[in-house]
Amino acid sequence: MPSRLSWILDEGQTRMTVGMAEAERQAFLAGFLPAPEAAAVWDTVATAAGPYPRLAAELWTARQRQAANLHEVSYRACYKPQLPRHFIARLTDPGDRVYDPFSGRGTTAVEAALLGRRVAANDVNPLSRILAAPRLAPPDPLAVAARLDQIPRRGADDGLDLAMFFHPDTVAEIRGLRDWCLDREARGTLDDVDAWIRMVATNRLTGHSPGFFSVYTLPPNQAVTAEKQRQLNARRNQAPAYRDTRALILKKTRQLLGGLDQAQRRNLAASDPQLLTGDARATPELADGTVQLTVTSPPFLDVVDYAGDNWLRCWFNGLDAEAIGRGLSTPRTVAAWSGAMAEVFAELFRVTRPGGFVAFEVGEVRGGKLRLDEVVLPLGLAAGFRAHGVLVNAQAFTKTAHIWGVANNGKGTNSNRVVLFQKG
Repeated sequence: MPSRLSWILDEGQTRMTVGMAEAERQAFLAGFLPAPEAAAVWDTVATAAGPYPRLAAELWTARQRQAANLHEVSYRACYKPQLPRHFIARLTDPGDRVYDPFSGRGTTAVEAALLGRRVAANDVNPLSRILAAPRLAPPDPLAVAARLDQIPRRGADDGLDLAMFFHPDTVAEIRGLRDWCLDREARGTLDDVDAWIRMVATNRLTGHSPGFFSVYTLPPNQAVTAEKQRQLNARRNQAPAYRDTRALILKKTRQLLGGLDQAQRRNLAASDPQLLTGDARATPELADGTVQLTVTSPPFLDVVDYAGDNWLRCWFNGLDAEAIGRGLSTPRTVAAWSGAMAEVFAELFRVTRPGGFVAFEVGEVRGGKLRLDEVVLPLGLAAGFRAHGVLVNAQAFTKTAHIWGVANNGKGTNSNRVVLFQKG
């Protein structure tokens, strides 16, 4: 039986070890501050394994224009490229593979490629690959202009009424673009230029400025229903004006490629992309221990209707929006969401190489009452990762978030809470 003295010594050693671990975690998190003197607020997240530090600070700027123009493709609930850049720059070297299992518009993949990393991306929604792949192999604008001249300005009428969104001549041009891309894809002749045109056209379908094909509608990362658009038209006393789709595609092409230098083009060409469409819980295409860093943001419970937002984009790309919606069904309870994320973490542990990292971004939901970082931290630990703690980026909400009535740090779709894990 151990003596009282040995128990006291053991207890003291345990406390010292725990204290050292906490100090190491805090030092690791502090390394992500943009400057040593940056203002920071510390607290802790309690878990069954003990407390973990949480650091809140302005980690990166909210100014979107500081990022490459190539990112400016709209998609609901996407994070800014400054987020993945913050971790890619600190936790990877050129040539390392960076992965995003919930890729969305492809922000992590594009940013990693621009920085000279190899990329992998997955999303259950096939629109993700349509939006991401072309930006990893951007064409020359002259080739885009030449191809647009080959595409008929009219396409077959499939009976879908789009008059509430587009002028009749614009509808004809959109159908011509759609038919061209679907036919080339069916024949296996869709090349990088076609894929680029399809991506830009998908991105330009609806929006709230003359830079889009549509009459004024809600922000450019979703399409309202036909009936709601009719109501909006009546309320605003507006009718769709003609938009020259070719001119708008060329304008957006030049904007996306603006500032892209030869070094970045070489990095994109060398990015060795692995682009998957499927369930993040099962990605056999990715070999064991091949990913140095995962930067991702999963669907947030029932906050966003990803499928409903993208019905018009699905139509343009010949996709079944209802079937995609069923596949995208997001768990509505914390328990169900946690169960799904636990399986994702198990798969991430498999594909992460020893010493590799996972930066798992979540937010606050349900009026700020539920901080998902506190849910996620135990999930990563249970999968076998060790946790460094949580980084919270303090930033103002975007114009789009205000349009949707989201106050700063209210619902959390723009409140970046990143849980940092490491393997081994």
